[in-house]
Amino acid sequence: MNGQYRKDIFPGLEVDIILKKDQRSGKLTRGIVKNLLTSSAFHSRGIKVRLEDGQIGRVAEIVEED
Repeated sequence: MNGQYRKDIFPGLEVDIILKKDQRSGKLTRGIVKNLLTSSAFHSRGIKVRLEDGQIGRVAEIVEED
């Protein structure tokens, strides 16, 4: 599931984000959402979040638990 809709993302969710410095390479960083930084309901490049370790980026993928 992609991270373009704010309603799909909440604190405690495991996600893959793209950090600002990794936008060109597309390198993903996995972590747990601490809080949401995008206030709009939808963002074409992904909702911006802060991870529990303090890193900030846009959600590329929501990690699905099997």
